[in-house]
Amino acid sequence: MQKMDWVVVPLRVLLVMVFIGLLVAQFLSLPGEFRQQAEEHPEAGWMPWLLLTFAILEVVCIQIVIVCTWRLLTLVRSDRIFSEESFVWVDVIMWAMVAAWLLLASLSAYLVGIIYFTPELRDPGTPILLTGMVLIGGVVVLTIVVLRALLRQATVLRTDLEEVI
Repeated sequence: MQKMDWVVVPLRVLLVMVFIGLLVAQFLSLPGEFRQQAEEHPEAGWMPWLLLTFAILEVVCIQIVIVCTWRLLTLVRSDRIFSEESFVWVDVIMWAMVAAWLLLASLSAYLVGIIYFTPELRDPGTPILLTGMVLIGGVVVLTIVVLRALLRQATVLRTDLEEVI
């Protein structure tokens, strides 16, 4: 499938750039930022460390998706995307996205609870934003499930067509 190189090559370049950026964030930027927050706001207690853990786990989920996308692009280039091998990578993407969404939903519920029960923090903007992010994350996860089902149908159709030919 050489005609896809015009998409595959730039996508791989972008995936590498994003992956490197995520590594920098994961090991340098995020720990430094949350350490600084913990030092500047000791009254926040363990909250900066909870947020650091959340951020690093979310980054790991994104890195998993990048690696799996790379593998799927390899299958596209070798014209093997409609094979059972592709479902391993699609399933890992799906479960990484589910994990990221569950982390986001859990943290959002916790933070909305804190905001709701702390009178001086009662601002409707943050809970609305967090709820919107959780809803958008749910849409992304369910879209991946639908795309996986479409890949399954296309794989079955291609297998049937190859048997006929």
